[in-house]
Amino acid sequence: MADKTPRKQQVYTLLVEVGRCAGDGLPKGSTGAALMCYAGGVDEAEAVRETVAILKQADLAPLDVTGHGTRAEREAEGHEIEADEAELMQRALDENSVVVAQVTPFFGDADQP
Repeated sequence: MADKTPRKQQVYTLLVEVGRCAGDGLPKGSTGAALMCYAGGVDEAEAVRETVAILKQADLAPLDVTGHGTRAEREAEGHEIEADEAELMQRALDENSVVVAQVTPFFGDADQP
């Protein structure tokens, strides 16, 4: 008989690249952006699905998602988790939400090689 105990939610750090879309709120002249997100899920795939769905609802156009693991996985790799980052991670877990912690717009320059 299959184990019916619910799997524990964890928070995953995701880097999402978005393109331009009407009404996205990105700065004029930008070609897209990178969003650092914290999202809860029973696994990384669920966190990615939820994040993409929320971003699409916000009129953003997700192009690529790179997972950076859970807090424990990141700490095992030697990442230092600052207090403000840990607070945002906990918020994502407590609220079962996606927290966009940072937005870095991309600006193309045709003169660059």
